[in-house]
Amino acid sequence: MAIIKVGKEDLRESDSSMSELSEYFSSLSASKGRSITYNVKTYGCQLNESDSEKLCGMLEQMGLKEASSDETADIIIFNTCAVRENAEDRLFGNLGIVKADKINDKDRIVAVCGCMTMVEQNVEKIKKSFPYVDMVFDPQHLHLFPVYLRDALRNKKQLVNISAEDYIVEDSLVPIARKRRFRALVPIMYGCNNFCTYCIVPYARGRERSRDMEEIMDELKKLASEGYKEVMLLGQNVNSYRSSKGERFPQILEAAAGIEGFSRIRFMSSHPKDVSEEIVDIMASYPNIETHLHLPLQSGSDRILKLMNRPYNREDYLKTAHYFRDKVPHGAISTDIIVGFPGETEEDFLETLKVVKECGFDSAFTFQYSRRPGTKAATMEDQIPHDVVTERFGRLLELQNDLAYKSNLAKVGKTEEILIEGQSSTAPDILTGRTLSNHLVNFTIPDELKDPSKTSDDYEGMLCDVEFTHARPYSVDGKMVRLK
Repeated sequence: MAIIKVGKEDLRESDSSMSELSEYFSSLSASKGRSITYNVKTYGCQLNESDSEKLCGMLEQMGLKEASSDETADIIIFNTCAVRENAEDRLFGNLGIVKADKINDKDRIVAVCGCMTMVEQNVEKIKKSFPYVDMVFDPQHLHLFPVYLRDALRNKKQLVNISAEDYIVEDSLVPIARKRRFRALVPIMYGCNNFCTYCIVPYARGRERSRDMEEIMDELKKLASEGYKEVMLLGQNVNSYRSSKGERFPQILEAAAGIEGFSRIRFMSSHPKDVSEEIVDIMASYPNIETHLHLPLQSGSDRILKLMNRPYNREDYLKTAHYFRDKVPHGAISTDIIVGFPGETEEDFLETLKVVKECGFDSAFTFQYSRRPGTKAATMEDQIPHDVVTERFGRLLELQNDLAYKSNLAKVGKTEEILIEGQSSTAPDILTGRTLSNHLVNFTIPDELKDPSKTSDDYEGMLCDVEFTHARPYSVDGKMVRLK
């Protein structure tokens, strides 16, 4: 299917809809004697977070304000994920909760978007069981949200817009309300061509399509001038980026690192088949590229990798991991692992544990296999019993938790630069941030370094040096020694 590049002229109806809705919400605000509010609930990956920032940007351009945590918004949007079943369960549970709010205020708008909407049975369930949902639209049509919202308000009936068309829209054409002062999310490509047999993403997000490098560089330079310290380059398979002019991901990464002002350059998510030595060499060459590589393993068994349609084997994977360890000795490797894929034997699982031990992963996202309707794996024979999966999963967690603790323990006694992300959720006098290697750090500020004019929020986005004093299973404790 052809990729449709959206230009400014293609957004005229969206722009006019935003103007019309701005007037409508202004009038509604006057009649209610208060601001009209919104709440976007985001599930899943950083690309979903980026999509949500665009939804928020469009709503704020219409004059709406984000609802506080203790109020029910006038417009509620669920931006969904379809990667695992529990995300779908959470959505349907939350849709049931907002039913009472919708009954109490029929003018309230409830919308569902994101990857779940590309699964037909989910859309049918919403139509049948949640008729009070006003709008359902897919992630490819995000730029048309103002048009859909206008039509839903006009027609007063459920609006469903789902298609298989693959769009590419430059970020500069859509308002963005960035939610973090220290980090900017910048998608550089969308979609996936890999068709791993367990994964719904290629069906939900479409084929791979990359933004123009010139547009990306313009956006990055603007973000640097606005004071963002960290930028995260995003894609379902970010290092398969290839522009219409032939530019590849290494060129994007190196060009981003050369922009003055960025202290941190990150990228997610990677596929082992596309992590080249060139990429690792660039990571090792620039001090502002994070020394953290996310390298999804999924399984350590060549047989299972083949069933998963993962185009690499154990040897290929270990070669990449060892090359990174050699070139970036102070770096960290994180991974994704699925336990209980159809047909996985005890021997296959033990192969996974061997790779985990050899790589010594600093952190890992571990999952029990989740059957996704519409994927090849969902119809495979030899689905693994739940009790077997649970037992194996426990063994993997025990091993990986030990490796993560050892990785954190190796930090104790050192002093490293931290990008402050804000106040810790555990205590008001503790700040949280991450090292260049993406280790999570919680730390205090000694009395002699405290600024009585600053609150914890004021430190967000600042850089400081922290001495590490104590290791925990998932984080490191420390104390600030210098604010930069």
